[in-house]
Amino acid sequence: MSGLDQAHDHQQESDHAHDETGHAHGGAGRHDHGHDHGHDHGHGGHSHGVSADADRRWLGIALGLIATFMAVEVVIGVMAHSLALISDAAHMLTDAVSIVLALIAMRLAARPARGGFTYGLKRAEILSAQANGLTLLLLAAWLAYEAVRRLLDPPPVEGGLVLVTALAGIVVNVAAAWCISRANRSSLAVEGAFQHILNDLFAFIGTAVAGLIVLTTGFRQADAIATLVVVVLMVKAGSGLIRESGRILLEAAPAHVDPDAVGDRLVGQPPVTEVHDLHIWTITSGQAALSAHVLVEPAGDCHAVRRDLESLLAKEYGITHTTLQVDHVQDSLLTVGRAGAASGDPADPHCADAHGPVHRQGPHDH
Repeated sequence: MSGLDQAHDHQQESDHAHDETGHAHGGAGRHDHGHDHGHDHGHGGHSHGVSADADRRWLGIALGLIATFMAVEVVIGVMAHSLALISDAAHMLTDAVSIVLALIAMRLAARPARGGFTYGLKRAEILSAQANGLTLLLLAAWLAYEAVRRLLDPPPVEGGLVLVTALAGIVVNVAAAWCISRANRSSLAVEGAFQHILNDLFAFIGTAVAGLIVLTTGFRQADAIATLVVVVLMVKAGSGLIRESGRILLEAAPAHVDPDAVGDRLVGQPPVTEVHDLHIWTITSGQAALSAHVLVEPAGDCHAVRRDLESLLAKEYGITHTTLQVDHVQDSLLTVGRAGAASGDPADPHCADAHGPVHRQGPHDH
């Protein structure tokens, strides 16, 4: 997926040990780099998830507020014959579920990496975000159906009861949104819960307006129209969560990073001559990672190049999880050809199956 071939890395360590007496040669994806990255700049420059104690407390308070008001709202919605109130209550149920999922994801993500889970369970929050987005879309579909049905045949609605309940719901959702805003919203799981509550806040505002219209004009369809407005907001938030979490699960580069631009930037640093097998992905929210095979001129210092490139990636792109395999280019590879092999030459065993474009100095295809 994201790492370089371990067997090759072990071979590179052996090669480096033999080359110490001659010239610097080797890669960055080895234990010496791993310790430098892990304890110097790699882990100190960004957050590895949410702060468990503080964030769980704020999420727990929001969960209590929402669950309590949701139970009251269901009863009032049935009494008032208001689909808008019932839809708000259903939305609050998804709010509560999203917070529970965020709490579970935070606990799982805090577990250390072990066994086959070399990144730990950090992507549990991404699965949580997917579940939150999917529930928003499914609930929006059901509410849209019910709203259209009530537009055609509107039942009697108690406008005053709807208005008072919606105003109380606004207060509760403002308090819950404030609690979650105190948590670390760089986590997609927490952001998913926040989006749920924010949409619920807009829903209550729409419901309050609908209740006021029904109370003052008797226009019963206002209840269904308010529900349709909420549906639009839910679809927007749900699709956004699914899109962002889907990019991470599909190993796509972060939305703000152009891999081709990164490759061209790296190959523009002397004495780099070629960059290929460039991969950029996101481990979990806010944790981008990069791996690449870098070729340098025969007289170049591989270790200095690796350090310079790591510094460039951290400063310009915010990428601090890097695995750079740095090797000297062979004379025969200085001609134009595919990654790891000149035209007519056998493939370099490091890159027998190179992925993605090859970046070289000067004009080249992407």
